[in-house]
Amino acid sequence: MKSRNIAIVAKKELSGLYAEKTIVFAILLQLFIALFSSFLMVGLTAMYDPNAISGYQGVEYGIGYVGEKEGGLYSIIDDRRDLAAYRMDLDSAIASLKERQISAVIWVPPTLPDDEGPVVVTLYTLQNDIQSSIVEVKMKEVLLTFEEELRSVRSERLMMNPIKLNFPDTRGGSNYFEFVFGLLIPLLVFMPAIISAALIIDLITEEYQSGTLETLLSTTVTYSEMVWGKILACILIVPVQSAAWLALLAANGIVVQHPIEILLHVIFGSMILILIGAFCALHYRERTSAQFIFSTAVVVVIILAMAVPYNPLNLLVRLAVGTIGPLHWMILSGIVALAVLLSILLNRYAERIGLLPMR
Repeated sequence: MKSRNIAIVAKKELSGLYAEKTIVFAILLQLFIALFSSFLMVGLTAMYDPNAISGYQGVEYGIGYVGEKEGGLYSIIDDRRDLAAYRMDLDSAIASLKERQISAVIWVPPTLPDDEGPVVVTLYTLQNDIQSSIVEVKMKEVLLTFEEELRSVRSERLMMNPIKLNFPDTRGGSNYFEFVFGLLIPLLVFMPAIISAALIIDLITEEYQSGTLETLLSTTVTYSEMVWGKILACILIVPVQSAAWLALLAANGIVVQHPIEILLHVIFGSMILILIGAFCALHYRERTSAQFIFSTAVVVVIILAMAVPYNPLNLLVRLAVGTIGPLHWMILSGIVALAVLLSILLNRYAERIGLLPMR
């Protein structure tokens, strides 16, 4: 194979990527999301773990309080800077909640703290509402404080001393960074790999379906060079998109450790996916069938990869936070070896197909 011919095909495919509207829309969607990445991460974090944003004190939420006593739970709510308790009857409180004049309603029975029976507290919130998720987390903190007070009042009823459990102190921690580094970053940097793997199928099958393969092979370009030119074009766009994601994360104040190593893992990992896609395209030579088989194969590959301790997601997370050490180089060597093996097999398969009559 001649590298010059491979470069010519790759340049042609890169210059013609704008014609692949699906891929262009996918890239534009990534860019659009990246422009609002701060808002995106706050919103997704709220769904992933509402506790991560429960500490924001910028808004005071009104809570309708329905109960007989003003002490205890009422004082806990009213003493907070982010909550305000308003004494109301139940019907008025529910009506105000439906009109969104208050954020929640809590009904407290006239049970004294030292009574024999349990204290049953009912909380009313709006369904399918983002604000309700925040209020529920804040009210959970209130109820936990109230529970501690009840335990203290009723501690004399204990017939034996409870077993003390020493848990590590996690106060001040946040699941926000757990979400960003554990989920968002791996998804972002691997998204271009999946897009490129799907793109290689379109680029190869398009030559068959549009009838341009014979014209292309009538030049000095061989069948194998045509395939590798398209593969090269798909591989080149992966580090560009992944590096853009990492740069945008850094611009939003999220510093990712070892960006070069992450890009190396993503490049060779995406190369494996692209080669699998190329195998499917060369075998079926029809877009729908090839995409279906490729999607099934990718699911199997992901399941097998996630079964090992140092799977790609775990590896990227530990690289991003700088806790893996030199072990990742050994893993990268294995990934490179697998990519080389698939490259040899694909090259032989492409040469064999190139000897067959075009159909």
